[in-house]
Amino acid sequence: MGRARGQRRKRELLIAVAVLAAGIGVLAYGTHLLRRSELQTIDARFSIRGKQTPPSDIELVAIDPATFQELTNRNMHSEFPFPRRYDAKVIEHLRLAGAKVIAMDIEFTHQTDPRDDDALAEAIAQAHGKTVLGATEVAKGGITGIFGGEPELLRELGTQAAGVRFQPDSDGVVRRFEYSYNDLHSFAVVTAELATGRPIPASRFENGSLPIDYIGPSETIRSIPYSNVLLGQFSPSAVRGKIVIVGATSPILQDIHATPTSEVMPGPEIWANAASTLLRGVPLRDAPDWLNLALIVILGSVVPLGSLQVRPRRALLSSLALAAVFTIAVQVAFNSGLIVDYVYPLLALALGTLGTLAVLYMVTTIERQHVRDMFARFVPADVVDQVVASTGEDLRLGGVERDCTILFSDLRGFTSFSESQSPEHVIAVVNYYLNEMTEAILAAGGTLISYMGDGIMAAFGAPLEQNDHADRALTAAREMIGPRLQHFNDWLTEQGHDSGFAMGVGLNSGSVMAGNVGSEQRVEYTTIGDTTNTASRLEGMTKGSGHMLFVADTTRERMKQAPDSLILVGELEVRGRVEPVPVWTIAGPGESTAPVGHVDAEDVPTGPAGTS
Repeated sequence: MGRARGQRRKRELLIAVAVLAAGIGVLAYGTHLLRRSELQTIDARFSIRGKQTPPSDIELVAIDPATFQELTNRNMHSEFPFPRRYDAKVIEHLRLAGAKVIAMDIEFTHQTDPRDDDALAEAIAQAHGKTVLGATEVAKGGITGIFGGEPELLRELGTQAAGVRFQPDSDGVVRRFEYSYNDLHSFAVVTAELATGRPIPASRFENGSLPIDYIGPSETIRSIPYSNVLLGQFSPSAVRGKIVIVGATSPILQDIHATPTSEVMPGPEIWANAASTLLRGVPLRDAPDWLNLALIVILGSVVPLGSLQVRPRRALLSSLALAAVFTIAVQVAFNSGLIVDYVYPLLALALGTLGTLAVLYMVTTIERQHVRDMFARFVPADVVDQVVASTGEDLRLGGVERDCTILFSDLRGFTSFSESQSPEHVIAVVNYYLNEMTEAILAAGGTLISYMGDGIMAAFGAPLEQNDHADRALTAAREMIGPRLQHFNDWLTEQGHDSGFAMGVGLNSGSVMAGNVGSEQRVEYTTIGDTTNTASRLEGMTKGSGHMLFVADTTRERMKQAPDSLILVGELEVRGRVEPVPVWTIAGPGESTAPVGHVDAEDVPTGPAGTS
């Protein structure tokens, strides 16, 4: 395909890939297609961030295995739920020790022994304004079954009810907590409001919930066994001025849940982490939708749009580097308190990369096939792949300096011959002649540069280096003016022509600039330089000289094995050269062996346009 057309097609395909990759990413984001995978990356981010400093203002009173063992050892009631007089005693001890808030993650929804119930109510009343009572079952309007479901009684006791309902994500992991459920504020909200004395606005909870900024895995938050507090065997300084959350942590009580930082974590510790999140000013928040969408679009389009001049391997490396940078940036953002979506932008990046690689490989394959087809006409078939492999990233043979031998040939008298023949016959004759000569050039390992009517330009030693290029060129020239020309003239005789043709061939060796040249619409391989110009002029100077072949001394000098039949014609003046050029020829049938002497090259044709 034309280079301009190919570049335009590549650009259009890459733009389409960018739009498609970004579009699929946005669609997947909008439909939560990969929600579970996205959530799992949040868990990984917690793991990478590691354990944080435990909050100094929160303490757990844990109904743990040690509590059950201690109560059993003391022959006290050790089956859960414990008598409410135990809970009353715990509240009393915490109040006397100076606890700021006593949040009971224990259900008090059913009546038990009246004396125990009264003792609990009395303890709550004594801690007026300091207690929070959790409830799992909440009716519309925030109605709970605590103490028989009488809101007035709760107000009289100076306590508040709070919801302890968890709403795990689709994979069963608790990562967020709600502001309220059925108009009842959540356990963490009520606890934080009571501790700060300020209401927490619902507007702080995006879509009604917030991510829990977990401090670390289970048992990161400090705790005291329930039995120690019940028996008064704890240091008051451990709870003074703090929020104290009382609840079940023993696995046998089954108030355990999967969290991002632990396989399981007790409910009270989850609420402690949620309350800490609020008290610390919500340090972990979800990135806004516009930011996530922008990242999806950017990562989905950056590789396709940035790969117009890039090869597939570089595009892949760029994509991998971008993925690594994005991964690091997402973790840094998380450590700074922002949860940026990771899977959807990465999906867009992967789609954009795969699409880009497909386009680049397709276009590169087409262009390489074009280059292969182009050079297959001009170089031997066994070196075509080597030529293509040596092309640059834009599939052009970049300009290189080569030491090589240039061959020019021309059919003598063909112009006057063609004037008396039909166009069809002229073309048939030219094609037959060019086919014969091309086979000779290619058989010797030469590169056919161009046809100029019945003229031919070829190079030996370019585009692939050949240390015997001079020998190869002479071999081709002898084949051309010998057996090939004879075969062509015999064919003409068979066609009814009385006389055959002679040829002129010029060989010159030296340094040339070789490479693909041309416009975006058309590219050709050629050689440029004084060596090429001189070869062209030598070919023209054979006219009227009695010789069909002129070989410059530069070519003879580079031969590995100069033939004995090579004879000196003389030192000839060549236009464009300061010094005369020693010229040689091959003695053969019909060739004169007498020196030519001086040849005026001013009136000699100089070859194809652009070589003079």
